[in-house]
Amino acid sequence: MFEHHQTYQRMYKEGELTLGLHIPLENFQSNTPTMANQVELAQAAEGYGFTTLWLRDVILEDPQFGDPAVGQIYDSLIFGTHLLSQTKQIAIGTSALVLPLRHPLRMAKEVATIEALFPERFIMGISSGDRRADFKGLGVVHSSRGSQFREAFSYLEKALYENYPRIDSSYGHIEQATLVPKLKNRIPTMVTGFAQQDLDWLGQNGDGWMYYPQGPMRQLEAITAWRESADRQNHTEFRPFSMPMHLDLAEDPDEEATPIRLGFRIGRNKLIELIEVYKTIGVNHLFFALFDSDRPAGEVIHELGEYVLPHFPPHRISL
Repeated sequence: MFEHHQTYQRMYKEGELTLGLHIPLENFQSNTPTMANQVELAQAAEGYGFTTLWLRDVILEDPQFGDPAVGQIYDSLIFGTHLLSQTKQIAIGTSALVLPLRHPLRMAKEVATIEALFPERFIMGISSGDRRADFKGLGVVHSSRGSQFREAFSYLEKALYENYPRIDSSYGHIEQATLVPKLKNRIPTMVTGFAQQDLDWLGQNGDGWMYYPQGPMRQLEAITAWRESADRQNHTEFRPFSMPMHLDLAEDPDEEATPIRLGFRIGRNKLIELIEVYKTIGVNHLFFALFDSDRPAGEVIHELGEYVLPHFPPHRISL
């Protein structure tokens, strides 16, 4: 399906793994990110060969959530577009746009516009959302987010990819009208987490799956179950698996892995070995969040770019 999609081909290949980074590129830990030097760091990441920069979809700061809960401060699609305008090849991905909190027609307009302005540089991760403050602020019932996700997903797919679709939904109605700009190609769409759905729904829908960080053996169980669900739906084509990892890169390159929140503190040599394990179990793209690092983000990006990324480079594009 994505044989001619440049970002997809750089990122995803069966049996292989590439690397990305999570915005903000900053070690803010439990504080609010400053968002300083994000463009310069994104440009540096692009130069090393990181394939994708990932952004979260968060509206409100909620001290009750247990982390700064502010994403990258700025709206993911607006700030992502800014980063695209300041770089040449690196893609942006969303991890993930919360469908129940975004009207699917407005969202279709926004992502179609990004695709038209920056062709093949956008990976659309979607989710049902989990931040109650955002749901309450928008007057959306949190407990209904599973059914809302399915309805919004159906509306979004029709609006983006059907010409003059007939849509009759609680979100609105379309008849004898069609979305512009028109997409030339499908935007790779990755479901994040379970989105309040079951495995068979995941196996039927979405162009790939993104799941939360786990140790390799637990992640292997999740990947195996997902791929088996795809087989039950007669989906035999390759569909990639992506995951984030919080990273505190130790100065000692041989420091063994120590678990931290959603990831590891680890030296670069042991990190290479760990990534090889994730590659072996079926992870196709892994992106680092540097939020909990003890070292400045620029320093970590440089070390990853010099010593780790050459082992997991972007795939060559043969278009």
